[in-house]
Amino acid sequence: MTEATPGTHVASAAPAASSLAPETPTLLNPHDRPLTLLSLAELRAIEADAMAGLPPHTLMARAGRAAACWLREQIAQDNAAASPSTVWIAAGPGNNGGDALVLATELQRARIAVEVCMPVDVKPDDARWALAEARAAGVAITATAPASFEQYGWLVDGMFGIGLTRPLEGVFATLAQHLWQRAKQQGRVLALDVPSGLDSDTGNVVGAGTSVRATHTITFIGAKPGLFMASGRDLAGTVTVAPIGVERVASAARTAVQLNAPTLFAAFLPARDFSTNKGSFGSLAVVGGDTGMCGAPILAARAALYTGAGKVHVALLGAGAPPYDPPHPELMLHPVDDLPLDKMDALAIGCGMGNRERATKVLNDVLALDVPKLLDADALNLLAADASLAAKVTARGAQGDPCVLTPHPLEAARLLGCDAPTVQRDRLAAARALTARFASVIVLKGTGTVVAAPDDRYAINPTGNAALATGGTGDVLGGIIGALLAQRLPPYEAALAGVYLHGLAADTLTAQGEGPAGLTAGELAPMVRKLLNRMFYPPA
Repeated sequence: MTEATPGTHVASAAPAASSLAPETPTLLNPHDRPLTLLSLAELRAIEADAMAGLPPHTLMARAGRAAACWLREQIAQDNAAASPSTVWIAAGPGNNGGDALVLATELQRARIAVEVCMPVDVKPDDARWALAEARAAGVAITATAPASFEQYGWLVDGMFGIGLTRPLEGVFATLAQHLWQRAKQQGRVLALDVPSGLDSDTGNVVGAGTSVRATHTITFIGAKPGLFMASGRDLAGTVTVAPIGVERVASAARTAVQLNAPTLFAAFLPARDFSTNKGSFGSLAVVGGDTGMCGAPILAARAALYTGAGKVHVALLGAGAPPYDPPHPELMLHPVDDLPLDKMDALAIGCGMGNRERATKVLNDVLALDVPKLLDADALNLLAADASLAAKVTARGAQGDPCVLTPHPLEAARLLGCDAPTVQRDRLAAARALTARFASVIVLKGTGTVVAAPDDRYAINPTGNAALATGGTGDVLGGIIGALLAQRLPPYEAALAGVYLHGLAADTLTAQGEGPAGLTAGELAPMVRKLLNRMFYPPA
């Protein structure tokens, strides 16, 4: 529930008898769901619309009840393992504290031991109603935290929800640190709506202060972008969405941001009928590899092979390259001047390209070709340094032929003329600025990779982990997306599929014990192939 000043919610009154009815709340697992990701402004509007037709306190009652339903299921599992079952809840002074008090009341009525720490009395009318309900139910409420949390099965963060504008301080900062330590050492920390101190729009900690680190978050009305990018993925843990009965209102929100999922791109993957041949799946040329840097384009080209491109060429700028790739002789290596790039179905440009005058000329030449293009690495740095090259990219996009640009935050900063911290402060805004500037599909890499299209479609990718924090993984991603472009996926869908599969490969390998530490970029491509076939081309 939104943090607000007193009076924002409907004034206190006796709740309708149905508002606390023992119905089973809807709980959604975001996995593989293209959920709408709602900004703070959208959530406030949705909440106001929903409350206009409901009895007082209804949304707060539903939020607390949904959290109680989720927590009862977890406690039942814990009891099977003989774990402590007492729940300790930190309640803040706003509506998030009210949600926490409803949760405590529901647990108390279900005969689950519960204690509430409320350092400051709640202030909004809805939250005051929730406090009265908790006291009437006999919930134990104190103003101080215990000396130890060993006796509790679950700790719950109900201090501050969305809309927090200042850093946590004083007793709430101290409680956040206790919850952080518990999450890291023993687990079982639940955040209500968002971890306190987290900006739900950006995924950054508010005011560079502290925040709660949760192992689980139950978020109300709809999912928030900050739970899936920047620090939010670490701080929120496993996310569950509780629509609390406003699904129709939320689904009508005029938002363009979605959680990336296979249903957004699966229909664009080519059929693999018996009658198809290598020409059916396109020819990709990976362009790059100045002298001494041929490894990057070869790594990208290998990934393209595993992602199903019909033919993969490597067009090398420099001297001293091997005549072929021994592990993958299927790759065709050429000097860039010997390969007719205009005959390709797609180009992936920039891996190991360097920044010499030769690279600038090659990039200038390929930008004139009517071939789908991905620009990565050194190609992006050349765009940042040469306004005429950047103008050509923008012009192609304006003509309906958008490139795919795949910058990491520092490359994005160079393209925007700012610094990387500015990009990271609001990754969605940075992606929007890039797609507007270059009229291109943007893949802003990082935790919660943002994919943005010139037609105002945006997605945040939920897959991937720290295993990708190693050299060469960006080259692999470029090869994957390039292969999908060669298979004639539209640029936006090729980017969505590429980042999803790339991240899922890292997740799957990590689950098998191959990461996150020590996973190499070259190990990703075989797993991408396995996932692609398992998910989209199962045996008949």
